[in-house]
Amino acid sequence: MEPAGQDEGQQPLVERRISVAAAFEGSEEIALARYLARSFLTEVQAVHGLPVSARAMGMVQLVVSEMVTNARKYAPGPCLLSLEVDGGAVEVSVWDSSTTLPAIGAMDPERVGQHGLEIVMAVCRTFCVHREPVGKRITAAIELADDPGGDPAGRQPT
Repeated sequence: MEPAGQDEGQQPLVERRISVAAAFEGSEEIALARYLARSFLTEVQAVHGLPVSARAMGMVQLVVSEMVTNARKYAPGPCLLSLEVDGGAVEVSVWDSSTTLPAIGAMDPERVGQHGLEIVMAVCRTFCVHREPVGKRITAAIELADDPGGDPAGRQPT
């Protein structure tokens, strides 16, 4: 019996990754990074037929904006953004040239700004930082679809 999706003389079908990547050099390009994320998720839904909730569309753009902003603000040179659908989530990954790892500031009700990392960690299913031979890569995963009961998907309460 032939494996499903394979015709005689053809190679078996391989799961195709859905991804996009781009480099950004200026702070004015943060809007372009959000546009790339929105366009990518629109294609994921329209072309590939995967569900993308309105919440996921907004959260991915927010995470992209925060992560690219931080890379542009704290690291010299360009940053690289990649988006990849994997296991019902979109992985947002940003590489930059700085070896300094991100840190959440101490609780301070008077602090204005510098809450980007806190926001990203609050809305993502997973968040991790990897040191690279040059710089670091930060990856966050956001669920594409909300719970069938209507509850927003994301990090489970602990």
